[in-house]
Amino acid sequence: MSYAAPKDLVGLAFGGDYNPEQWPEEVWHEDVALMREAGVNLVSLGIFSWARLEPREGVFDFGWLDRLMDLLHAGGIRVDLGTPTVVPPAWFYRAHPDALPVSREGVRYAFGSRGAICHSSPAYQEAAARVTRALGERYGQHPALAMWHVHNEYGVPVLECYCDTSAVAFRRWLAERHGTLEALNAAWGTSFWGQTYGDWEEITPPRATPTVCNPAQRLDFARFASDSALANFLRERELLRELSPGVPVTTNFMVSPTQCDTIDYWRWGREVDLVTNDHYLVAEESRNHVNLSMAADLSRAVGGGRPWLLLEHSTSAVNWQPRGIAKAPGEMIRNSLAHVARGSEGAMFFQWRASRFGAEKFHSAMVPHAGTDSRIWREVCELGAHLAALAPLRGTRTVADAAVVFDWQSWWAQRLEWRPSEDLDTRERAEAFYAALFDRHLTVDFLPPDAENLADHPLVVVPALYLATAEAGRNLARYVEGGGTLLVSYFSGIVDENDAVHPGPHPGALRDVLGLVVEEFQPLRATQRVRLAPAPGTAAAGQERPELVGDVWAETVLTAGAETVWRYADGPAAGGPAVTRHRHGAGTAWYLSTRLDAGQLDAVLAAAAADAGLAPRTTLPRDVEVVRREGDAGRFLFALNHTATDAKVPLPGAGTELLTGERAEGALAVPGGGVRVVHLDD
Repeated sequence: MSYAAPKDLVGLAFGGDYNPEQWPEEVWHEDVALMREAGVNLVSLGIFSWARLEPREGVFDFGWLDRLMDLLHAGGIRVDLGTPTVVPPAWFYRAHPDALPVSREGVRYAFGSRGAICHSSPAYQEAAARVTRALGERYGQHPALAMWHVHNEYGVPVLECYCDTSAVAFRRWLAERHGTLEALNAAWGTSFWGQTYGDWEEITPPRATPTVCNPAQRLDFARFASDSALANFLRERELLRELSPGVPVTTNFMVSPTQCDTIDYWRWGREVDLVTNDHYLVAEESRNHVNLSMAADLSRAVGGGRPWLLLEHSTSAVNWQPRGIAKAPGEMIRNSLAHVARGSEGAMFFQWRASRFGAEKFHSAMVPHAGTDSRIWREVCELGAHLAALAPLRGTRTVADAAVVFDWQSWWAQRLEWRPSEDLDTRERAEAFYAALFDRHLTVDFLPPDAENLADHPLVVVPALYLATAEAGRNLARYVEGGGTLLVSYFSGIVDENDAVHPGPHPGALRDVLGLVVEEFQPLRATQRVRLAPAPGTAAAGQERPELVGDVWAETVLTAGAETVWRYADGPAAGGPAVTRHRHGAGTAWYLSTRLDAGQLDAVLAAAAADAGLAPRTTLPRDVEVVRREGDAGRFLFALNHTATDAKVPLPGAGTELLTGERAEGALAVPGGGVRVVHLDD
């Protein structure tokens, strides 16, 4: 897939959500002047403007938007024009109250927020198509238009609707997926608890039940909800492509596992012309730059490795987090350029000018309440200059060292009720393994379990893949047989796409490639710990493996071709294998059967990385990240120092540092809290 850049945008994108309807029209001219001062070249416009664009059903008011589009064009600022379908107007809900979503408990949400939509509602679908068509006809050829921004953050704050309209749509979706009732009953295992269906009309969404609902039904409903929203996106996309050919169409994702967990982004990433993402730093995390990098790598991944665009982040405090902690001086610039290092073609913000009213009035902005005589504004202008200097790297791709397998549908399945331990957490394991890879200075590609390009990566890590289809198991086995190194964590390969346990002993789909059998799960008590002792004779000459400590989980493992590298020294599986290594074809598969924290994971990762031929990068300090982008424009090395101490980073040759214009060779000095970007000589 090729990168679909915003039309006629010069350089990297810089700007943010612009909500001029919150301000008198005379402020608009001041805004454009300030945008030019800061180097802004792109704004997102009209995202929440449906009530102003269509004040009454079928009656449109475009005069204000005409003037604004022309004003921005005259100022040299391009427009990411939104379809405002995330917030239908009050008049719409008055006429169609059944378009408001219903919770699993049967409560219909009220108008007064945003994103309160039943995506199966025909009235909503008709109204959304009407306003989208009107916008496409009016502005599809406008010279300021750079791309279309459909809706806003699908899945936030609610995606699933359990109303009767959704029930009808769910039954249609099920008939397409399963074909017959007999196939559905088999897939859902309805013979358990006497749930067999004899007619499609007997099936409802998985509403609140006295005890646990059928997990296969819950899983299918999660898929249906994601697909229903996707169908609405595709409807708008096709209208805009018809009316505005050649202009990219996107919608803003929230791929960070801490922000949106209801959308299957592997499916959605194939449907947008340009992947865009919104990311909000978890301010209270002590090393929140690690989560930022993970979100950036995921964003790049859902677009198949193409460049993408950070469409929203914050200049400073985020008001909807428990504590609106301000960013330290320099942090906003470093955050922004960390996204660029990992593939973003710019840095955009929510929002341009801080609101005086509404739910997000204490959210930071490019123009803060303090105005332009403020640190935030000065840093905004500095960032604009940096992004202009980085224009040469546009279109290049981030170079990865290793891959992590991640799957949203497996996550949905694992977190349903009555799993062997409530402490099993897909997100936590993904973040822990990512942090361990980050600390080894390895740049990560995320991949779905059925990815065809696993072999491009010498090391593939599977932190949590509870749901693994038989084909996913074969895909991972082919990767190892071909010479790859695979590291799999516990409770993976257990069930198929219908949440049914794979035949035979665990770990089902991964049993053969791992060369072992899990005879019994051994969940640990809340405060219980288990010690892992290195097995004799498994370390390389002159090296010693450390003793490790696990928690949450253990397993009774029986090897079937694998060798034991660490054993349980105590606990319910004492004496048995805890970490194993299996030669399979030309490659190696490792298995870790307990939970280790990110620090202790390094010992296992080090062993797997050695098999993969990934040498340790011992010259780089902790929390100094080095990321490469390469392409026709050349090779670029980013060095980001998340510490307060100056650092030296080795360079693979000489080049020009783009932010200072200085020459660099051999080693690069990176000040504490600073960023350096070197365009390496050919």
